[in-house]
Amino acid sequence: MKEPIVTRNFVCAFVAQLCLALVMYTLMSTMTEHVTSLGLSTTIGGLVAGAYVVGGLFSRIYSGSAMERHGWKRVALVFGVVHLVASCLYVAASNVVALLVIRFVHGIGFGATMNAAMLIGMSGLPKSRYGEAAGYFMMSASLGVAVGPFLGGLIYDAFGGLGCFVAASAFALVIVVCVALADVRDLDPWYKRETAALEGRPQKARARRLSVSSFLEVGAMPVSACIFFLCFGYAALMSFYRLYAQDTGLTREFSCFFVIYAVVLLVSRPMAGKLQDRLGDNAVCYPCILAQAIGIFLIAWKPCMVTIVICAACGALGYGTMNSTLNVIVNRGVGDDRRPQAVTTYWAFSDLGVGIAPGILGAVASAGGFHALYYVAALLSLLALPVYWAAWGRTMRK
Repeated sequence: MKEPIVTRNFVCAFVAQLCLALVMYTLMSTMTEHVTSLGLSTTIGGLVAGAYVVGGLFSRIYSGSAMERHGWKRVALVFGVVHLVASCLYVAASNVVALLVIRFVHGIGFGATMNAAMLIGMSGLPKSRYGEAAGYFMMSASLGVAVGPFLGGLIYDAFGGLGCFVAASAFALVIVVCVALADVRDLDPWYKRETAALEGRPQKARARRLSVSSFLEVGAMPVSACIFFLCFGYAALMSFYRLYAQDTGLTREFSCFFVIYAVVLLVSRPMAGKLQDRLGDNAVCYPCILAQAIGIFLIAWKPCMVTIVICAACGALGYGTMNSTLNVIVNRGVGDDRRPQAVTTYWAFSDLGVGIAPGILGAVASAGGFHALYYVAALLSLLALPVYWAAWGRTMRK
């Protein structure tokens, strides 16, 4: 009999992660346009869009140690409330400086909450079906990636930035509720230590000296570096696609981009998980990295309806699928006691890439136009291929 995938914690973590992704991508996809509508440059718009992810990077790095010391759920609730409060404060941002500060604080709330939701969901998955189960679970983030920008565009066109901020606040409230309903007593090592202490059982002394290993899992860094480069292509599609559509006169054609992205992602994620379980990691990773680079190159070379469809499908196969695949590799290689640091390491590299990419790509667009931006994004995406080969692919592990 197969081990069950869908449990109470799976549902709570799935919905929480979906709403976290909706908040992130609803705002990420419209923030650059919102800032440029205030008369500022695309470079400033990229920096404002990326401030959220930079805040998340700091929060993620801290959260690994915090969850070990205070428990997954407690950290998720505290930072989930920070995330909710920051979501509500956008309406009070009267200038770019205030917007940058709120974006940064919002990212701080996002990073630790996402880490905890990821741990709650991934730790409870059946080991015999880990790749498949992770594929289903990571569809929550995939749906956010696909629906968030599309939903953000609809809301922005109808209600402007204020409408996007209200929607983000509503999603943030759902996140706090889902975290409160999760039960991690059988998953979180912190609960086991607390229970043993209350029962008077002797505990192994735990070193409190802070070091790199307190926050990050060094062994997870090589594989995590792969997602860093894929983030440049992903950020190009998330943060600049609406401006690129206006620049090329293809606004109507681009409106279907994330619908196609969502459909392909919903089909590819479970299939990729099963393929990873049966044939190994390389069978998924090599084709997916190439797909993203090719799709972005085509949309830079000849933007039209055909290349938009191809790019949407390749984007889903690229960053969308690789996010789940690399997550499985990182989580599979550590025990429960080091999983917070491993997850932190992976998402720290991801956040670093998404955080700095809009600013760098925005500067490229200011200097050479949007076509140059997408050529650079395609090249940086392709660099993930040798990084993956050196970090993991050449070992041919299954």
